[in-house]
Amino acid sequence: MKNWFIFRFGRSLLSRYLLIVIVALLMVPIIITVPVSTYGLVTKVVPIDNSSQPTIYERGNVIEAKWHQQALRLDGASEQDINLEIHHLKGEYPEATMFWVDSQGYTRLEMPQQQQIPVLWTVLDAITFMKSSIASDPFTVVSFIGGGKVNAGQGFMTVQIPRDLLEDGEPYRGMPNSYYVIFGFILFIMFIVVSWLFFARFRKRLLRLQSSMTLPEGDGIPEPVIVNRHDEIGQLEDAFNHMVVQLRESMHREREEEDLRKQLIAHLSHDLRTPLTVIRSHIYSLQKERLSAHGVESLQLIDAKIHDLSGLIDNLLSYNLLTSGRYTLMTEKHDVLRLVRESAAAWYPLWEKEGFEVDVNIQEEPLVWNVDEGWFRRIVDNIFQNVVRHARSGEYIGVYNEIRQGEVAIVIADHGEGMSYPSDTKGVGIGLAIVEFLTSEMGLKLETISSSEGTRVYLYRLK
Repeated sequence: MKNWFIFRFGRSLLSRYLLIVIVALLMVPIIITVPVSTYGLVTKVVPIDNSSQPTIYERGNVIEAKWHQQALRLDGASEQDINLEIHHLKGEYPEATMFWVDSQGYTRLEMPQQQQIPVLWTVLDAITFMKSSIASDPFTVVSFIGGGKVNAGQGFMTVQIPRDLLEDGEPYRGMPNSYYVIFGFILFIMFIVVSWLFFARFRKRLLRLQSSMTLPEGDGIPEPVIVNRHDEIGQLEDAFNHMVVQLRESMHREREEEDLRKQLIAHLSHDLRTPLTVIRSHIYSLQKERLSAHGVESLQLIDAKIHDLSGLIDNLLSYNLLTSGRYTLMTEKHDVLRLVRESAAAWYPLWEKEGFEVDVNIQEEPLVWNVDEGWFRRIVDNIFQNVVRHARSGEYIGVYNEIRQGEVAIVIADHGEGMSYPSDTKGVGIGLAIVEFLTSEMGLKLETISSSEGTRVYLYRLK
């Protein structure tokens, strides 16, 4: 379990970014310690020209070189020898402050005595003193006795001279304060660059995943993506690939079910036509026989239901042909108002027989739409048929046109009890499904508004 956690954490984006932050934080001590450790240790010793006697307060670099040279000569010297050398140097620079610290960290000699100098030095005290001496007044030189050899361990000696006593006001030797600013700025830029590269890499992976989602293939389902890493984004890619597989399997099952349904409808419609033809022939024969009034009425009812069933079969076949793509709509420019008038004229005898009040008020100007003439007539006939079947109680049908959504719309209205009212004649809604499919294919909008006072069907062209 522990090894699994380490494995997962090691491949995590979070762990990688935490590593970047930790490395950046670890660089902070380096900014502080590198200049301090190099101060007085990495020093180029400038040879002293003994042929000429310098003034008491020479140039700062001359004093610094001399102090380092004296510390180097004291390699292996005893405490007394070091004290004598400090006294001798004090004589040369009476205004200077000098002291030295042994290898145990004890201050052995102070000239003159200073309260801020600790008796026992720690490593932190030494680093703090060296750091505070940089870019400060007095001018300070710290040298390790014996030249800073690791195996020497003889302590260090220090000289401090007011800067105004130097010959040219020599600035401090060592790293300037600007070093910290520059080094810190460089570190900050490095952190920004590494972070940007880090986030740019997985941003590229996210954009690739987004592209796969928004640019699907012809079947509408995107292609799986290649998983190169198993971090958080890799887990997201795995989930995406799993979703794609499920979608393909679901679409495959749906297509199989759709094909089976279409075959079933086609076979069922074909098989039903034969018994219907036989029944109709017997109805025709019975109509020639002498029947009672009740028998004649029953025979007429049977014939009407057979007619409805035949229409339902026709609708099933039509819907099956349309949705399977076996029938292509041949759209051309037609005056749809003329087609509506012709359909209304064909239905007028039935409306009159059923006692409908007919109100046809269509504009004379042509209204040209790009439609399939035969299927457009089928749309209008289906709407008229629904009025007769479901809104007979209103005994009214109106056909007119008005402006709807900025377009001229054909309106077919009735005064029935509305679509929410239960009807005596129920159907499976296949006629409405055909109408909705045809209007969508021909770029038309079918909108129905129904209430207890009646129903209005709007048919208009989409912008």
